[in-house]
Amino acid sequence: MDSIQKSRILVIDDKKQNVALLEDLLMDAGYSNIVGSTDSRDALDLYKGFEPDIVLLDLNMPYFDGFQVMKQLQELEKDEYAPVLVLTAMKEEDVRLKALGSGAKDFISKPFNRTEVLLRIQNMLEVRLLNRKVKEQNKLLENQNTILEEKVRDRTLELKETRLEVINRLGRAAEYRDNETGLHIIRMSKMSKILALASGIPDDEADIILHASPMHDIGKIGIPDRILLKPGKLNDEEWEIMKTHTTIGEKILEGHPSQLLKTAREIAVSHHEKWDGSGYPKGIEKDQIPVSGRICALADVFDALTSVRPYKAAWSVEDAVEEIRKGAGKSFDPDLVEILINEIPQMKQIKDQYREP
Repeated sequence: MDSIQKSRILVIDDKKQNVALLEDLLMDAGYSNIVGSTDSRDALDLYKGFEPDIVLLDLNMPYFDGFQVMKQLQELEKDEYAPVLVLTAMKEEDVRLKALGSGAKDFISKPFNRTEVLLRIQNMLEVRLLNRKVKEQNKLLENQNTILEEKVRDRTLELKETRLEVINRLGRAAEYRDNETGLHIIRMSKMSKILALASGIPDDEADIILHASPMHDIGKIGIPDRILLKPGKLNDEEWEIMKTHTTIGEKILEGHPSQLLKTAREIAVSHHEKWDGSGYPKGIEKDQIPVSGRICALADVFDALTSVRPYKAAWSVEDAVEEIRKGAGKSFDPDLVEILINEIPQMKQIKDQYREP
């Protein structure tokens, strides 16, 4: 009841005696925050400035009648709760129905009955305060949900970035074992994304290839140093062991449902397959080879040819393209070879941006 008596009450009636009567009646009942006006033209400004919890509004007034005032309040509040209690001496049902349709929530009949006036005002204020409390709780919940969503979003992003960083570092670890550099991993993965996008693969799937391709040689972790780091040519037995890095990589990456690791596993086991079926480990051909493996194989070879290695100088882009063109339909998907040739300007940009120190 204390909360209700602190409510803000606005009285609009063109008769001074009615305003005074309601003010006295309300003050006697313990209400103290009351503003009254006899000019309906002031109603909207008073409503905006005073922000009343309830409006006691006469219908029959000069300038703006009660219906016009309610229309103004409805336009101001829109979907909010407009707390209007109509003061009227009119008994006609159509008038009351029109008032309800205009936004009135209840009626007080003139002449006023003191008990009825106070009860109806109290009832409306209880609804008003309850409505406000619900809105405040909803707002609080919205704020809490927003904070929670931001925390979840930040945490999800952090986990994603951590996962990608771990994948990149594992890929670099495999390359370092083979006297490669981390920059090769960056270059071939970015080249792989360009090839994926240019071949019509959607952005999200191309991003997966970008982040999965650094793991293509992860299986080299399982190859003995005497073979992996051998300076000379491998014999037949050693070469067979070397080829197992594809199936080792497949085993390392298997068993997780994420699309990223599924794609990484797919690339690891298929990036040495060849278009004509002469590759390893399964000897599959053409479209049997996953497109991710075909893309990464081409990007890997192009960057390897155009990069310095301990055993060779870097080829020119033109020579590398010519060599790859010879392999179209044999080692490489011929359509992807044409895409690579068309995307050479972007490939050069990547080479320049991530040049070896």
